[in-house]
Amino acid sequence: MVTMPNLYVFQKNLVTHIPDEVSDEEASFTIIGAIGLQGIRLLNPTFGETVVVIGLGLIGLLTAQLLAANGCRVIGIDIDDEKLKLCESWGIIPFNSRNNDSIKFVESITNGVGADGVVITASAKTDEIISQAAKMSRKRGKIILIGVIGLNLSRAEFYEKELSFQVSCSYGPGRYDEVYEQRGVDYPLPFVRWTEKRNFDAILQAIAYGKLKVKEMVTEVVELADYNNIYGEIGALKSIASILKYPESDNLKPAETVVLKQTNFAASKGVLGIIGAGNFTKMTMLPALKDSSAMYKYIASAGGVSGTALARKYGFSHSTTNYHEILNDPDVDLVLITTRHDKHTLMATEALTAGKNVFVEKPLALNPEGLQQIIESYNGQSSQGTLTVGFNRRFSPHAVKVKSLIGSAPINVIATMNAGFIPANVWVQDMQIGGGRIIGEACHFIDLITYFTGSKVKSVCMNAMGINPQENTDNASILLKYENGSTGVINYFSNGSKAYSKERIEVYSQERTAIIDNFRLTTGFGFKGFSKLKTSLDKGHKNQFNKLLQSVKNGGGPIIPFDEIINTTKASFAAIESLKLDAWVNVS
Repeated sequence: MVTMPNLYVFQKNLVTHIPDEVSDEEASFTIIGAIGLQGIRLLNPTFGETVVVIGLGLIGLLTAQLLAANGCRVIGIDIDDEKLKLCESWGIIPFNSRNNDSIKFVESITNGVGADGVVITASAKTDEIISQAAKMSRKRGKIILIGVIGLNLSRAEFYEKELSFQVSCSYGPGRYDEVYEQRGVDYPLPFVRWTEKRNFDAILQAIAYGKLKVKEMVTEVVELADYNNIYGEIGALKSIASILKYPESDNLKPAETVVLKQTNFAASKGVLGIIGAGNFTKMTMLPALKDSSAMYKYIASAGGVSGTALARKYGFSHSTTNYHEILNDPDVDLVLITTRHDKHTLMATEALTAGKNVFVEKPLALNPEGLQQIIESYNGQSSQGTLTVGFNRRFSPHAVKVKSLIGSAPINVIATMNAGFIPANVWVQDMQIGGGRIIGEACHFIDLITYFTGSKVKSVCMNAMGINPQENTDNASILLKYENGSTGVINYFSNGSKAYSKERIEVYSQERTAIIDNFRLTTGFGFKGFSKLKTSLDKGHKNQFNKLLQSVKNGGGPIIPFDEIINTTKASFAAIESLKLDAWVNVS
């Protein structure tokens, strides 16, 4: 496993020891086997019960074997004679369902009682499979779905027999749980006996003890260079399991950086290195940079797959899993950081120390200590690089137009964000990783109001919905006092209708009002010579990056004053502190 220094941590719950008795080829079945095993654990069969496995692909064959090893009488249903013969050699009752009645067959095997359990490992769009599973089940039987099928259930079929139906989620408890998978926090064994990792261990033990035979399922072993012989014909091949064999070398070391094309960046300006290949990079940043004057050199990602795919698509010359390659490369003069929020401070300080111009997608930091590190790194640079935070809305043509209209007198601004619901277990809501939605997202509007007022936030008061609101609230109103007498109100709500505009900004100034509706329409009331600006959705991303690139190339300095960035970030911290204290908090 290739890791990024100071960024990506070895995840102990996603790896396990391979017994000496198990070959590498056999061990490659561990993950697939765990998928079948988790379905069996949900079924919870007992010794002597009859269980039907519908669909004898790779997962189905492994599931059937594991059930047989558990002391069950297993019926395997498929239309492939070769797979059925393989099942029969393992003591599994085969049945070819092509032009045959599987329901009557199960009834005959069980003396009319029906199957105690049915595990569906097939993949088909039809609803017929779930109907057949119900009809072949005994009264109060169980049906477990591992595969992907149509699920228009017949109430009558399930009602009459009081059947139980459950969908199995991948490898077991811990899957998709970030605390378990990414932070390595295990569930206590006395309370969660079989986790994702412990299921891996069980599969490897079954292979080691000869209870799970996987070698017989290997149809072919293909050299890595010939991978397309498998993937190119994957829909037509009758293979059960195809193994890709990597070249053996005593000095084999995974490459951290892949050169996709040779490009000379010498003496060029605006050479990019992007750290992070997630949704923001893919869906927002790279489309906004398209047709710009940027020079594309690096994309860094954790595993390399997503970064390399984006690098190829947009013409980058390098993909890397070690972001320090970007920081150490003298060609790169602009580093763009789009990782999860908890990595922003470390990477920004490192990039500033390396003398780079730095763009950080908001927020800049998650706490005052992290922000202080940024300030010290920025002020301590030997060669001054600029720092920009992704406060793109101030660069929208709608914001620019309103700013040009209102002048410099004190104003009132109301910004409403109909943010939409995000579950509490998503990383953005985690105060240690995402910082919560106030620090992570509402900071956008603090900056926008700062841009309109031309002043800095003096003090903050925040109230949140609920009797005892938590610091990671996403239903809150923030009141901002500015040094020049302006006031701002930010309503950040996640409980509104999706049919309503997502963002609405109202600016009141000298008996005039400007309203920005979702950065598509700006309407002016009381302004001479202006009544309306209408565009497609434009939150300012493209204009932001164009200005940033021009600044880097021409040495024009930061596109957002550094002291405004710091003030906005401090104001977001003050909002959280205000909620805790139930009082106004000064921004110092």
